Amino acid sequence: MTKGPGPGAQAAPEQAKPARSVGRPRTIEAAHASLAQLLTLIRSGRATTRLELEHEAELGRAVVADRLAILEALGLVEEGDLGQPGRGRAPRHLQFRSNAGALLVAALDRSSIAVGVADLAGRLLVQHHEAADLGAGPAVILDRLTTLLLWLMEDHGGKPAIWGVGLALPGPVGTDGSEAGTPLALETLEEWARLDLVSEMVLRFGAPAWVQSRTQMMTMGELRSGTGAPDMLFVNLGHTITAGVVSAGRLHRGAQGVAGMIGHAPTGEDGAVTCRCGSRGCLEAMAGGDAIARSGQAAAQDGRSRYLADALARSGEVTAADVGHGAQLGDTFCAELMVRCGRLVGESLAPLVNLLNPSLVVLGGDVNASGDILLAAIREAIYRQAHPLVTRDLRILRSQMAGSSSLVGAAQVAADELFATEMLQGWVTLGTPRRLPDLLALANAARPPAVPR
Repeated sequence: MTKGPGPGAQAAPEQAKPARSVGRPRTIEAAHASLAQLLTLIRSGRATTRLELEHEAELGRAVVADRLAILEALGLVEEGDLGQPGRGRAPRHLQFRSNAGALLVAALDRSSIAVGVADLAGRLLVQHHEAADLGAGPAVILDRLTTLLLWLMEDHGGKPAIWGVGLALPGPVGTDGSEAGTPLALETLEEWARLDLVSEMVLRFGAPAWVQSRTQMMTMGELRSGTGAPDMLFVNLGHTITAGVVSAGRLHRGAQGVAGMIGHAPTGEDGAVTCRCGSRGCLEAMAGGDAIARSGQAAAQDGRSRYLADALARSGEVTAADVGHGAQLGDTFCAELMVRCGRLVGESLAPLVNLLNPSLVVLGGDVNASGDILLAAIREAIYRQAHPLVTRDLRILRSQMAGSSSLVGAAQVAADELFATEMLQGWVTLGTPRRLPDLLALANAARPPAVPR
């Protein structure tokens, strides 16, 4: 038997108990979490009836009924079709209202702008492409971007219906949303480096915004297009050469968010042109779009290619597309140049194929559209240089999405981020992310002070 303190003994001081929070924060937090949990289950299709939701969420019937009533009142879910009848009445399925809001998506390239509108499930509804010169500066390009996006939104609820913005940039983008290194692969566009594009998008559209590199957005577009694979390597062959890596269905961004800069891999060949990184013989400097155009222009000027000489006479310049067309039409110089570039790209990809063991390599970008000669040369080099075990079932395909992949990917990224657990819990009780306090604070801070009368 435990004895108490004897006569005259002092009682031991009681342990201080942790202060109990005042009010109902725990209840509110639980409500946020359960609302977000149920919406996620319905949106993903894992559970769409009340009984399934009770089982998956491990919540009582009354709690599920209460939370569903809130989600319906907020306009986030609605009743759908009747399911198959069991022992009793047929259950009513619930469905996520993907048209409750809209996502704006845009992709900037050195010479073009692409914009679109997607629903909250990340499905691209409408898109528009036009030529543009990013050298005109951020003010001109962003004003045009804003005009185009608001124009597209006229048929989708206007500005109040914008729930998120996904923006793809030509250059590498850090994990904090800032451009890494020289943005947009153009040293002449230094003013873009000083611009906080995330905040700029939030201020212009009043909704959360996410920025990633164009290649990473294109990778996500290929992954979600139905032809992608959980372990995939996407290669963007354009003015620059970059890659997107997907492992187990997830995009690998790296420590700083700039994974995939394969254009600066050494080729082992001597090059007269110094790469943007300061080295010589980089893949991008030897086989990128600018390198192809430069070699084609030289061949046109010294008479090695009649086809390119005619192209130079017509337009005053030779592009990588001209070289690709010449290769398809049988011009010897153009064909040999595309084979050489394809070999260099394939030899640079072979170590990555050995390292990552993807089931699919997708080739995209402007240079990739130049015909089968480049594709065949890349395939031959990969199969020759990589280990037979990793190439046994490897598929190497050309992208079929053309210029839409970056917009599709931006829509998927924006949807995934908007409905990520932590983000969703922050806005679900508000009914829309446009009411998030951080967004309102940023918008208020940007307003000019009132002029005293």
